[in-house]
Amino acid sequence: MMKTATFETPEQYIAQFPAADQAVLKKIRAAIRKALPTAEEVISYQMPTFKVHGAVIYYASCKAHYAVYIPPTYGVYEAFKKELKPYKLTKSAAQFPKSEAIPYELIQQMAEYAGAQNELLAKKKTAKAR
Repeated sequence: MMKTATFETPEQYIAQFPAADQAVLKKIRAAIRKALPTAEEVISYQMPTFKVHGAVIYYASCKAHYAVYIPPTYGVYEAFKKELKPYKLTKSAAQFPKSEAIPYELIQQMAEYAGAQNELLAKKKTAKAR
């Protein structure tokens, strides 16, 4: 039985992939970092994750695509429906084929939107708690 790798840092996660995938993952990471400069970077569900008041966005490399996972509560996939039309979407992920150019600017915009929604939800929770 093969042991599943566990990662403690985004760097460890990225380092497991071939150089071409590492380069793309680093660019995805940089786009998200630009959108969420104060976010904490952690590993969650064995993927690099940016957190601000909880998880905002995860990213991963899969066999044939790169994926960006954003909790559905932020409404990102609905807000970017038109821009995401060429890509496969699930309830919580956008998949970008490795055979095509990766839309780093779109990923950054999605992260910014998710971060803003995350802030609004955090403010509502704080206001409710008072």
